Amino acid sequence: MPEATHGVTTGAVARRLGVSPTTVRSWEQRYGIGPAVRSSGRHRRWMPGDIALLEEMCRLTATGVPPGEAARVVLGQRPEALPDETAPLPVPETAPLPVDEAEPVAHGDGRQPGSGNGLPLGDVRQECRGLARAAVRLDSTSMEALLRQVIDEHGLVTAWEEVMVPTLHAVGRKWESSNDRYVEVEHLLSWQVSTALRRAAVARTPTLKGPPVVLACVPAEAHTLPLEALAAGLAEQGLPVRMFGGAVPAEALDAAVRRSGPAVVVLWSQARSTASHALARHVAGVSFGLRGARTAPLVLLAGPGWAGPPPGDGLLRPGGLREALTVISSVYGDPGHGAGV
Repeated sequence: MPEATHGVTTGAVARRLGVSPTTVRSWEQRYGIGPAVRSSGRHRRWMPGDIALLEEMCRLTATGVPPGEAARVVLGQRPEALPDETAPLPVPETAPLPVDEAEPVAHGDGRQPGSGNGLPLGDVRQECRGLARAAVRLDSTSMEALLRQVIDEHGLVTAWEEVMVPTLHAVGRKWESSNDRYVEVEHLLSWQVSTALRRAAVARTPTLKGPPVVLACVPAEAHTLPLEALAAGLAEQGLPVRMFGGAVPAEALDAAVRRSGPAVVVLWSQARSTASHALARHVAGVSFGLRGARTAPLVLLAGPGWAGPPPGDGLLRPGGLREALTVISSVYGDPGHGAGV
C-alpha cells in the first residue's frame, strides 16, 4: 500500500479525519502529535501510525475531552512534557473553523462561561464542547452518539437547556460573525438535534389518557426545534401530544383544534413579525365537546415573538421549557380541566 511506505500529506489526512489542516497543524505544534517522517523539503508525510494518533485525538475530543488532555492520553506524556497549549497560532482567513473556537456560549441572560454563574462546569460543559467540536468537523456519527448519551444520562430538559441550546447558539453566532460561513455546520447540527429529540419522543408511549396537547408554529413561522424539545419533554412525562410542526395555516390550526379537542394548545413564534395575538385569542375561544359540557383549551404562547403586554384570559406565556412542562403537567393533574386523568 503506497501510503504505508511513503505516507500521505497533511491535507489528505485532514480530509480523511474530517478536520481542517489548521487543526492538524495546531495539534502538532501545541502537543507534539506530528509525523515521524518528513520528505525532502521538510514536507510532512503522515504514516499509518501517525494517523492512528490523530484518529484517537478526534475520538477523544468528539466526546468532550479538551485537546490538551486528549493529547496527554494519546502520547502518554506527563502534563509538563507537553508544549505550551496557550501559544497563539496563526489561522488563515480562509481556513475552516478550528475545533477549539467552537466554544459554547452562556444562556440568553448574557452571563459568561467561567464567571461562576454561566454554564455549569464538569460533565455538562464537557459534553457541550464535545458536541461543538463534532459539529465543526461535520461528524454526524459522533453528534448522534453524544446527543443520545446526554439525553439518557441527564434527561431531556437538561440536555436541551445545557447542551443543545448553548451549542446551537455558539454555532449560530459563529457564522453570523463570519460572513455567513459555517452555515453547513449549523444545518447539520440542527438536523442532528431534531433527530435526537424526535427519537426521544417516539421512544415513549403515552401513559396518561385524555385529550392531547397540540403543538404548532403560527403561520409564517418555520422554527420548530423548541417545539420538538417540548414534544419530547411531554412524551418523557407520558402525556399525549399532537405535533403539527412549522408554519401551520390559520384554517388548518382551527381544524386541528376542533377535531382533536386538546386540553392545551402551544403556539410557537420566534419573531414578533410572526406572532398573531388575534389568532391566539381565536384558538383560546374555540370550544368543543357535548352540548352543556363544552370546554376550551388553555393556550400557551411560547417563544420570543410573543414578548409584550401580558396575554388575556385563557392565554399564558411560559418563560421556557421547564415552565411550559410544569404548566401543562398541572393541567393534566386537575380533573376539573377536562383532561380525563
